[in-house]
Amino acid sequence: MKSLKTYSIPFTGLKLGKHYFEYEINDVFFAEFEYSLVKKANLICKVELDKQETMLILNFDITGTVNATCDRCLSDYLQPIDIHEQQIARFTEEEMSEDDEIITLGKNDHEIDVARLIYEYVNVALPFIANCSNEGDGKQCDEEMLANLNKLAANDEKTESVDPRWEALKKLK
Repeated sequence: MKSLKTYSIPFTGLKLGKHYFEYEINDVFFAEFEYSLVKKANLICKVELDKQETMLILNFDITGTVNATCDRCLSDYLQPIDIHEQQIARFTEEEMSEDDEIITLGKNDHEIDVARLIYEYVNVALPFIANCSNEGDGKQCDEEMLANLNKLAANDEKTESVDPRWEALKKLK
C-alpha cells in the first residue's frame, strides 16, 4: 500500500476554492489491491477538489481502457471506461452513522485518500457481462471459439437420457 500514498490529497494547506489533481492509473495501482478484478489498465483520473468551509466536494473524471476477458468467447479485449462521479467529504466533530454518500472528516484528519474511491468507481463501471462485441469498434467474438463451444454444448444434450417418468407426464394434455 506504499505506492497508494501518492493518492492522498493533503487538504489542510489548501485555500478555499477549486484545486485540480491528475493521476495515472495502471497495473501498479491495481496490484496493490489483493483480490482486484482488474489486473491491467491504462486510465487517467482527473480530480477536481472544491474546498469549502464545511466540506470538500470531489469530482472524478476517469477515462481510458481496462483489459477484460469476454464472457462469450474468452478472448482478451480493451474495455473503454468513462466515469464521472462526485463524492462529498464533510468536516464534523460529531459521530455520524456510516454513510456511503458522505465521508466524515474529523479535526485530526489532514488528508483524504482517493485511491479506494478510484478503485471502487472503476470496478463498478465494468460491465456485469463482459462482451468484446460491445466495445463499439465493430469487432465480433471469436467465431471459431463460439463454434467449438456450441459443439460441446450440443454433445452434452445428446448424451442426456430422458427419464421415462417425464414421458408419461407429457402425454397428459
